[in-house]
Amino acid sequence: MQFDRASGGSVVAGRIEPRSDLAGATTCRKRIRHHSTAALAFMFVVFFEWNTAMATAADTSANPLLAPWKGPWGGVPPFDVVTTADIEPALEAGMREQLGAVAQIAADPAPASFENTIAAFERSGRTLARVQSVYSTLTGCKSDEPLRAVEKKMSPKLAAFEDGIYQNDKLFARIALVYAVRESSGLTPEQQRLTWLAYTNFVRAGAKLDAAAKQELSAINQKLAELTTTFSQNLLKCETDEFILLNDETETAGLADDVKAASAEAATALGKPGKWAIQNTRSSVDPFLAQSSRRDLREKVWRMFVGRGDGGVADNNQIITETLTLRARRAKLLGYPTHAHWRVEHAMAKTPERALGLLEAVWKPAVARVRMEVADMQAVADREGAGITIEPWDYRYYAEKVRAAKYDLDKSAVVPYLQLEKLREGMFYTARELFGLEFRPLEPGRVPVYHPDVRVWEVVDGAGSHVGLWYFDPFARTGKRSGAWMSDYRAQERFDGAVSPIVSNNCNFMRGRPGEPVLISWDDATTLFHEFGHALHGLLSNVNYPSLAGTNVARDYVEFPSQLLEHWLSTPEVLEKYALHHESGRPIPKELVTRIERAATFNEGFRTVEFLASALVDMKVHLAGETPIDPAQFERETLADLGMPREIVMRHRLPQFLHIFGGDGYSAAYYSYLWADTLTADAWEAFTEAGGPWDKDVARRLRDRIFSVGNTIDPADSYRAFRGRDAGVDALMRKRGFVKH
Repeated sequence: MQFDRASGGSVVAGRIEPRSDLAGATTCRKRIRHHSTAALAFMFVVFFEWNTAMATAADTSANPLLAPWKGPWGGVPPFDVVTTADIEPALEAGMREQLGAVAQIAADPAPASFENTIAAFERSGRTLARVQSVYSTLTGCKSDEPLRAVEKKMSPKLAAFEDGIYQNDKLFARIALVYAVRESSGLTPEQQRLTWLAYTNFVRAGAKLDAAAKQELSAINQKLAELTTTFSQNLLKCETDEFILLNDETETAGLADDVKAASAEAATALGKPGKWAIQNTRSSVDPFLAQSSRRDLREKVWRMFVGRGDGGVADNNQIITETLTLRARRAKLLGYPTHAHWRVEHAMAKTPERALGLLEAVWKPAVARVRMEVADMQAVADREGAGITIEPWDYRYYAEKVRAAKYDLDKSAVVPYLQLEKLREGMFYTARELFGLEFRPLEPGRVPVYHPDVRVWEVVDGAGSHVGLWYFDPFARTGKRSGAWMSDYRAQERFDGAVSPIVSNNCNFMRGRPGEPVLISWDDATTLFHEFGHALHGLLSNVNYPSLAGTNVARDYVEFPSQLLEHWLSTPEVLEKYALHHESGRPIPKELVTRIERAATFNEGFRTVEFLASALVDMKVHLAGETPIDPAQFERETLADLGMPREIVMRHRLPQFLHIFGGDGYSAAYYSYLWADTLTADAWEAFTEAGGPWDKDVARRLRDRIFSVGNTIDPADSYRAFRGRDAGVDALMRKRGFVKH
C-alpha cells in the first residue's frame, strides 16, 4: 500500500490502488480493487487460457518472484535478482495459484465456517502478494519503457482476475453464510470485523448483480485499469521529460546556494553540464517560484508545471472524461447515485454531503485569509515599485518577502539547519520517545535493494525484539515518480505465525554537491515527518489478520496518524538536537525557532485554498454522475462558482490529479486530508492539555488505540477510545488560525 502527502511540502499524488475504500489502500497480499466480473464462466475461460499458455511458456520454477522471500526476519524482497522479464509470468502464475485456492474454498463440501471460508480466503494469494509488492515498488521507483509496457499489458488482466474472484457466486454464498451468524458463532471481535469486511467488499464489488450487469461491470473495470495506467504514465512522462534550462548566471538570480546546486546537478544528470535545470516536479518548481527574482522565468516555470498532462503527447483530458463516464456508470450498476456516494459510504464521512460540509466550512475563512495575504503581497510589490499585479507565479515569491517583513523570518535562513540526515535522526528520536522504537542501520548488502540510494534499518522495541524493517529512498531520479509516499512491502500479521512488517518511505529530495549534506526546506521536513507517520502506523500494527493490519483503514482516517506526527518536527527537543547548522554544527537559534512558531499560520490561506479547491473539484466532478464532463470547462466553472481567488490555482489540476485519476484511491476522497486533520488538531490538543508533546500516558493511548489496532475496530470508535469523545472542528480552526464562521 502506498500513501502520499496532500498539502505542504514536495508532494505529488500517488497511484494508490485501494483494496477497498473500507481499508485505506491495497495490502500487498491481495490487490482486490472492488472490480466485478464477466460471470463465473469468464473466470474458467481465463483460468483455462492461462494454464494453456503456461503449458507452452518458459518454465517459471526459477522465477525469483515466485519463491518465498529468503533472508532474515522471515525473508525480504528479492530486489537484487528480479528482472523485468520475470514480472509478467510471475503475476500470471500468482493469479493462477490464487484462482485455484479460491476454487477449492468455493467447492468445499463442508458447511461454511470462519476457518474454511473467511480465514481460507484471507490466506489465499500469498504468492501473488509477494509478486505485486516488488512489482508496484519497481513501477513507482524504477520505471522504464519495458516496465511500462508490462504495466499496460497487465493492468486489465489484473482487473479481470480480481473480478473473477469477487464475483465467484459460490464463494460469496459461503461468505454470506458466515456473515449472517458472525455475532452468534463465537467469533472474536477481530474475526467478526474481518468477516464484515469480506462480505461488504464483495457486495460493493457487485456480488449481488445478475450475470449481464456483472459482465458490463467487468468490461468497465478493465477499461478503467487501462485508463488509470495511461494517465499515470503520461504524468510521469511530463515529470521526466520536461524541464526548463537556465543557461547563464543571470537566470539563477535570487536562488539560494542549495537550490542552485541542486539545479546544476539536475542539469548535469540531463547531459547539460554547466547549466541549471528546473525539472517539472514540485520539489524542483516550488523553491524556484519562491526564490527566483526573474519574474519572466517564474511565469515560464509555473506554466510548465500547471500544464502537466494538459495537451501535447501526454494529454490526459480525454482520459479524464472517459474515466468519469465509466465510474458514473459503474456506480449506477452498483445501485449508487454517483461514484462519490459509492466511494464515501464506509469512510468516516459516510456521505458526500458530510464531506462537502467540512470543506465548505473551512473554505470561506480560508478565502478571507487569502485576500489578506494578497493585499500584504501587493503592498510589498507596490513599495518596491514593481509595477505589477500579483499573479499565481508571484505568490510564493512575494509571500516570502511578507514573511520576512512581518515575522523577521526568511525561510532560506532556516534551510542551513535542516540537514536531511540529521532530521532522519530526529524522526528516530521521536519514535523512540513516543513508542519505544529503536532503528538500527543495516550494513549495505545485508538485504537487497532496487537502487543504491536505498538504505535499510531494522526496527526493534525497548527489549531489543525485532519489530520490522524500514527502507528509505530519499532522492529524485529518472524513472521515479515525483512526490513523497509510504509503501507497505509486507503487512504485519499473526495468522499463520508471527509475520513482521516491512515498510518504506520514499521522497524526491534534490541532491546537492557531492560530499556535502543534503539540505531541505521546512515544508520538505514536514513532509518527511508526515510520511514517517505512515511508516510507524505500519510498523506498530498488532493484529492477527493482514487485511486489517496497519494502514488498512478508512481513507479519511489513514492520514490522521501521519499528519499528527508532523507536529513533533517543531518541538524544542527535536530542533535543539537535530536542527544543526551544516557548517558550524550549532543548533538552530532559539530566537529563530520563536520566529518560526510565531509564523506557524502564515500563508495558511494559500495552503488551505489550493488544497480545498482540489478537494472540492474532486468531489463535485464525481457528484456530476453521468453528465458528460469537459475537464477544462468543469474546472473553470466550478472554481468560478466557488469564488476561487485568481492568484491561486488548484494544488492538483484535473489533468495532473494523480490521486484521483491514477487509480480509485482518493477519487471522491481527496477531502480525506482535511477530515483527518480535524482529528489531528484535536489529538494534538490531547498532548498539550496533558502538559506537552512527550506525555507518556497520551503517547501510550496513541499507540494502543490508534497506531496498533489497524482496522480491527471502527475508526470512530478507535478515536473515541483514544480521546474519550469525538473530534469537532474547533481545534482545526484554531490550528489553521481561522475564525470559525
